[in-house]
Amino acid sequence: MEIVLASRNKKKIGEMNTLLSKFCGDSVKVLSLDDIGFSGDIEEDGNTFEENSAIKACAPAKMGYIGIADDSGLCVDALGGAPGVFSARYSGEDATDAKNNEKLLCELENVNDRKAQFRTVISMVIPKSLGLKVFHPLTNPEIEEYILERFGIDAHVCSCEGECCGEILREMRGEGGFGYDPLFYVPEKGKTFSELSPEEKNEISHRGQAMRCFGDSLNILIEDNK
Repeated sequence: MEIVLASRNKKKIGEMNTLLSKFCGDSVKVLSLDDIGFSGDIEEDGNTFEENSAIKACAPAKMGYIGIADDSGLCVDALGGAPGVFSARYSGEDATDAKNNEKLLCELENVNDRKAQFRTVISMVIPKSLGLKVFHPLTNPEIEEYILERFGIDAHVCSCEGECCGEILREMRGEGGFGYDPLFYVPEKGKTFSELSPEEKNEISHRGQAMRCFGDSLNILIEDNK
């Protein structure tokens, strides 16, 4: 089965292939947008992680492929869930990791409640024109209606979510990771995401949880269509 990750990032494609091989063996091949000849940019203008991940996955789905994409972000309780879907561009259009972290620290300067969650939603958009049987509990009727109305794509949409709870430190710690990782502290580990090894992070991270759920849902799809 071929699926298309709505990305041109070779590292991300490689990571997806590696992760899925653990769950699905050699049953799945992951292609990129470049592999299917998709050009142009995808505007992520949804109001939720679910909408944004589905919007991106619709790019290959419009071309008749099974499309997958993820959307992730940091949600801080004291900021009403911000930066949320705006996590990557929290400090403006010219946002960088350093600028985003600096803004977050400023916003929380006098705040004692520093609880936060990293969230990931992975969406798989399966055009009904492919004729695949989709019988499983992760289908998302609301998002199916959303993409039908917005893009005219009649498709099954399966969504998987992962969440990791922690708190925001007052200063950055660690050299690894990216984004808000140096500020995101996981009490049960006694470390920030930046201080965890890649293996430790994958075990508890929002993205790791979502990927395990997605691997299960993909296996169900493969089994149902043998």
